[in-house]
Amino acid sequence: MDLKGFADYMEKILSISSFCDVSQNGIQIECPDKEIKKVAFAVDACLDTIEKARDEKADVLFVHHGIFWKDVEKVVGSHYKRIKTALDASLALFAVHIPLDAHPVYGNNAQMALRLGMEGYDPFSDFMGSPVGFKGKLPFPMRAGEIAKILGFSYDTGLRILDNRSSMIESVGIVSGSGGSDAMLAFSEGLDALITGDMPYETASFVEEHDFAVIAGGHYKSEEFGVKAISRLVSKELGLECVYIPEERAL
Repeated sequence: MDLKGFADYMEKILSISSFCDVSQNGIQIECPDKEIKKVAFAVDACLDTIEKARDEKADVLFVHHGIFWKDVEKVVGSHYKRIKTALDASLALFAVHIPLDAHPVYGNNAQMALRLGMEGYDPFSDFMGSPVGFKGKLPFPMRAGEIAKILGFSYDTGLRILDNRSSMIESVGIVSGSGGSDAMLAFSEGLDALITGDMPYETASFVEEHDFAVIAGGHYKSEEFGVKAISRLVSKELGLECVYIPEERAL
């Protein structure tokens, strides 16, 4: 499989071109003549993951957070180092941002819902005209700490829990990454809690004043789910060798 074939497959699975985004999704660094045999997966295209993908002799690095966004950066400093390292290693870079949050099966938010045992969930929240999160009923009432534990969130990796519930949590909204500002939306829709990555300062005051809870597992931890799900899918459907590159992120 060449890089175009890999990109076509990702388009088929994730409908990348149908989303408006701040990320320049798809192929961000090209290696057009190389056969794709091994794919590295990571949340971020930082220098560390690029170097580790190179050391793993991967042909392409698939990430949630790429290096090219709406505003093009000058190729200097750390930005230069990332690009040069990838080019020197003939390592292609493929980024998928919002489409990977929003996918109803393989996305970050759907994967969290499935991990919690939610049998059904509906669209929730919106980014640039597209639903990105999901909402629904838990399989049984839980405490905020139980939810965090099931999802693998810990205080070592940035977990914050704001819990002002007078009873156990039965329904949740899920928005990975910087979704904490959706607390008011979740409450207005009758949900008991919001699961997200991180939250703005004002969310604390809102929770203190309402019968509500927010479970913020850390931006990074909340966005590992989709990358790992796509890695498993690529391994199974395309038969490519896949490796996941973890990062030490306490936020």
